Amino acid sequence: MLNTYEHADADELVRSVKEVLPNMAALVARARDEGVEVIYVNDNYGAWNAGRSELVERASAGAHADLIEPIVPAEDTSFVVKARHSAFYETPLEYLLRQGEITRLVLIGQVTEQCILYSALDAYIRHFEVVVPPDAVAAIRPELHEAALEMMRLNMDASIVSSAEVRLS
Repeated sequence: MLNTYEHADADELVRSVKEVLPNMAALVARARDEGVEVIYVNDNYGAWNAGRSELVERASAGAHADLIEPIVPAEDTSFVVKARHSAFYETPLEYLLRQGEITRLVLIGQVTEQCILYSALDAYIRHFEVVVPPDAVAAIRPELHEAALEMMRLNMDASIVSSAEVRLS
């Protein structure tokens, strides 16, 4: 979610993020209030020396800082950087989840038909329970958003429920 939106399909993504951002922020706030672990996994955009602070700063300085402010990770929030689409691909995420005895993941963020889909697949093959609220994931292409959600439901046994219906604990 810490994105500068400086890419070819940014306009489409920005429109989608604006629609779902309130639900994302509310779900993160609800998780924190309920004492549920929140873990941010964010692309590092090839900046291997960048961590949470640098990625927040870079995204906040972009043209769409309004899309960053509501979801800035708290200082005490676990933060994992990734280089590719899946949150699991060559990251310590699985280790972090296993250490915390976390077995159920609620995936929110962007992009449904890319990072969310691939992260859901990697979670499923690692035997994690996957939940994806369609109103808390942003997409570039609406038709692929729907297709990805259906693939996750059918092929990965993901629970597809609204953010208001997500059971956090």
